Amino acid sequence: MTPAKRLFDLIVALGLAVLLAPVIGLIALLILLRDGRPVFHVSERMHSPDRPFRLWKFRTMRVVADDSGVSGGDKAARITPLGRFLRRSRLDELPQLWNILRGDMSFVGPRPPLRAYVDRFPGLYARVLKARPGVTGLATLVYHRHEERLLSRCTSPAETDAVYARACVPRKARLDLLYLENRSLCLDIVLLLRTLARLMPDRRR
Repeated sequence: MTPAKRLFDLIVALGLAVLLAPVIGLIALLILLRDGRPVFHVSERMHSPDRPFRLWKFRTMRVVADDSGVSGGDKAARITPLGRFLRRSRLDELPQLWNILRGDMSFVGPRPPLRAYVDRFPGLYARVLKARPGVTGLATLVYHRHEERLLSRCTSPAETDAVYARACVPRKARLDLLYLENRSLCLDIVLLLRTLARLMPDRRR
């Protein structure tokens, strides 16, 4: 990561943390009142092939013991009504401002993978994770909705894992490597603006 990119991340993350503090507090309170504790979902992700970190999100699912793996149709029934809204608007990812401030993540980069997939595809992720993981990125913009459709059809953890490993990991990695070859602060800003535009309500009739 270049010093300019890190400085950009720090300035924007600090500004958003201050600006959105009331929103973050309100969401935390709503989760606490409607769904109870814990307010946050914390999971292990990989910063690099040999360095894990704890990724923070607002909790959007009912808690079960031994929960693991990517989210597919097998977990859909556990998503709370509030959680569904938070996921659709991506407000569940606001706590990742903390991860950005800590240096675990950037605003733009490959989505941080689970350890299981890094261990399964070490050569691939050794290349992908040369870029610091991000909240959004080229693969997120291009492939995320298709990934959601694929995984939503899965009815068991084993099927979700198989579809994700076979169809999602290699395709997202190709996009992440394309970003790696062309990354720049200007490209990051373009991808951030496109992410924000996608989250805006479609007012066309």
